Amino acid sequence: MMYANVQFSFPLIANHFPAFFFHPSSHTATGRNILLWRRGSAVVTAANLIITRDTRFKLLEGYSLQIKNVRPQDAGDYNCQIGDHDNRDLVHTVEILVPPSVRSNPETGHVTVRKGGTATLECKASGNPVPSISWTRKDSIHGSPHLSEGPTLTLENVNRQDSGTYRCYADNGIREPVFVDMQLIVLSPPEITVEKSWVHAGEGYEAQLVCTVHGDANPEVMWYQDSFLLHPNDRRTMDTRGEKHYLTVRNVRASDFGNYSCVAENSLGRAKKYIEVSGRPGPAQFHSPMYSRYREMYNLTWSIESFPLIEEIRLLYRKLMMNETFQHPGRWHDIILNPPSTRSESFRHIMTYTIKGLDPNSVYETIVQAKNRYGWNEVSDIFQFYTLSTDMPNEDVEQTLGSTAYGNNFRALNHCPRLQTDGMPGAILLSLAAAVWRLVRK
Repeated sequence: MMYANVQFSFPLIANHFPAFFFHPSSHTATGRNILLWRRGSAVVTAANLIITRDTRFKLLEGYSLQIKNVRPQDAGDYNCQIGDHDNRDLVHTVEILVPPSVRSNPETGHVTVRKGGTATLECKASGNPVPSISWTRKDSIHGSPHLSEGPTLTLENVNRQDSGTYRCYADNGIREPVFVDMQLIVLSPPEITVEKSWVHAGEGYEAQLVCTVHGDANPEVMWYQDSFLLHPNDRRTMDTRGEKHYLTVRNVRASDFGNYSCVAENSLGRAKKYIEVSGRPGPAQFHSPMYSRYREMYNLTWSIESFPLIEEIRLLYRKLMMNETFQHPGRWHDIILNPPSTRSESFRHIMTYTIKGLDPNSVYETIVQAKNRYGWNEVSDIFQFYTLSTDMPNEDVEQTLGSTAYGNNFRALNHCPRLQTDGMPGAILLSLAAAVWRLVRK
């Protein structure tokens, strides 16, 4: 009698497995012949006797073989053999479906490599069917992008930004995918960034310099003024919060102005960034809306930080010749403004100047520079503004100003008295009251 091969598949469930059994066809008659169950060359049962010592095996109805709590190692071929002269066999092939498992190599899950080197991350997975393996970057700012397939992830020419957590997934369709995290550490020379490369300070006030140091090889950080190594004293403190390093100078003196450097050093290299501490005015910051209210004039408003009195202001503006194919700047108009010699409780000063004689429906750009007793500041960034083809009605002006970030505050400033300058169009207002600045910042 011919028997077909039969495959039994059972999922592996932790610590609790189903039982299954094999049996010959229901019309099989053994008569006086002995029925054997074999696994390879080992006899499992003979007639009604259980030969194996594994108590999970059991005979049902005298010839069906049952296995309880199946394990992955139970997979294989089981032969049902009738001991007669024909030596007839029935083969059952058992496949155990095993959910995936995964582990990192090395088991610590940590890989360390130098900057510029090649990092190899490896994970090993098991299960039945054989799991597929994929890699993602867990802590990426762009989510978890798919990086690679296969048990090995290779990263060449690594840098500091490659440091982080990488996740290895294993999936074979049995239950949910599993994963293991691996930590990549890239050892690199220190890298420094500074919050401000130019710090405005005033005598008698406090100045703080900040640099951020990146590096995994325990960098040592030092501060220098010019070429002299600095140490803490009664006016100078140095402290660290995470990767940020602070140099604080209290009760600033004229001798404290100058060039400072933040120097970081570890076993792999050295880095340096410069910071200038100066009493000169800070660069001008513009607060005007982009569009003018009028055809031929524009009210420009800006602020400048300066602890000493501002002695002189230079304003330059020019028209941009533009069409669909090109942009050509015109010549600069240079205006020197003399602010009033009054003292402010605040070191931030707000000024406004009305530029007149402009062309309607045009684009202009302007820059501002300021001087105090320490000298001229750096020229401001270029600011662009636009004149209208027709003057705006009052109700439209109010609506437009109200919709801008500084609209209501500009309207208040425009009602303030203005200081007339000699021999030039327009007017300048230097507001030295801290209360006005707080109004503009709201």
